[in-house]
Amino acid sequence: MTNDHTKDLLRQLPAIEKLLNTQEMLDLQATYTRPLVTEALRAAVADIRNEMLSGNYTQLPEHAEYAERTLQKIAAKTAPRMRPVVNATGTVTHTNLGRSLLSDDACEAIQQAAQNYVNLEYDIETGRRGHRDRITEPLLQQLTGCESSTVVNNNAAAVLLALQTVARGKEVIVSRGELIEIGGAFRIPDVMAASGAILREVGTTNRTHLRDYAEAINENTGLLLKVHPSNYKILGFTSTPTMEEMTELGTQQGIPTMEDLGSGALIDMAAYGLPHEPLVGERIASGVDIVTFSGDKLLGGPQAGIIVGKAEWIEKMRKNPMMRALRVDKLIIAGLSATLQRHLIDSTTAAEQFPMLNRYTRSIETLHAVAEKIKEQLQDLFTEKVNIRVSETYGQIGSGALPVETLPSVALVLESTQISAEMLAAQFRNATIPVIGRIKDGLFWLDLRTIYEREQAWMVESATQIAKTL
Repeated sequence: MTNDHTKDLLRQLPAIEKLLNTQEMLDLQATYTRPLVTEALRAAVADIRNEMLSGNYTQLPEHAEYAERTLQKIAAKTAPRMRPVVNATGTVTHTNLGRSLLSDDACEAIQQAAQNYVNLEYDIETGRRGHRDRITEPLLQQLTGCESSTVVNNNAAAVLLALQTVARGKEVIVSRGELIEIGGAFRIPDVMAASGAILREVGTTNRTHLRDYAEAINENTGLLLKVHPSNYKILGFTSTPTMEEMTELGTQQGIPTMEDLGSGALIDMAAYGLPHEPLVGERIASGVDIVTFSGDKLLGGPQAGIIVGKAEWIEKMRKNPMMRALRVDKLIIAGLSATLQRHLIDSTTAAEQFPMLNRYTRSIETLHAVAEKIKEQLQDLFTEKVNIRVSETYGQIGSGALPVETLPSVALVLESTQISAEMLAAQFRNATIPVIGRIKDGLFWLDLRTIYEREQAWMVESATQIAKTL
């Protein structure tokens, strides 16, 4: 129940307009817009009113307190909505956390493009308008052996554009075992329907033969499509035609062929202790007309959809009106071209040059050393409030790359004597620099595969904040 003194304080709270005209608030309005200051002040006064009702005030605040609280509200409202987080989930390429990290070359190229006018669609030699594909196309030709190429905003867009250009209103023959669902619940049949192509399923979930494709061909067949299972794997009694067999069938029947590689690799992952993934160049050498793949994931660039293949089909895609809606801007082209140049210059140092490949291939010994160092720092902060142990575990590459392959890893396992694992995870998640881990077996796990010196410092900073509240 509100006492008389509190009621009196509430009645004496200054009007918003009066507060806005105090010197402290006028100083704020010299830096921020009046509408922003007004909105923040209203929120600050509302907080003070609620605190008065709780009995936390015995006298009216000074003008300086209104200004300080208003500034805090402004700071919260104008803080960047996208901010760094520590990825300790064990999933290296994490879609929800921004997917791939870029190389120094790519970051520098993006910054240069962002801060300057560039020759995006301007041919410096002739002084005439050019095409933005000419920036990345020569690099992709050298790296994959393709005749031509184009770039759109992601691989789903690449598939959509290719299907609509080549097979709109026609049947696209695809194995039932390749009707996959990709990230964000987007399914290949749905993408195909959106393109205007007609799905023609052949074979069974686990076995599809070349004859299944051959028997399905008719006068309305527009494309033979193969989808590489980059986000799942069927094991056991399986069979599927090779891309060489499919391109031979397509050539015999006069029907174009296409493969959606999904991740898309330019270098052999087996050289770095990872399972072999089909190389884009291998597919082009098989004679396929169109290959689509991602610009990040295994390639190491920014998120993009890359289409390589025969010049006649790429040129038709460039003329498709949908291309303008799906094309990428100068920043993506800058980052992608720098990434491709690095592949071209020296692929032997890829693990050092590309942050994601480095994270995929870190040794267990390195991770154990990191774990012991961080454990000691966190234990000093938490003392007996949180028990911490080091445990070997398994992570994953993530985001549709090498789907069932796990990565041996090392984690810190935290068990609080004060709060639940869920509450501890929330504390880390809501720290100034969020630390995102996972809960397993009722414990809070911090996988260290993606933790370097910068992330380690952030993790300790967040733990310092949390330790004060336990």
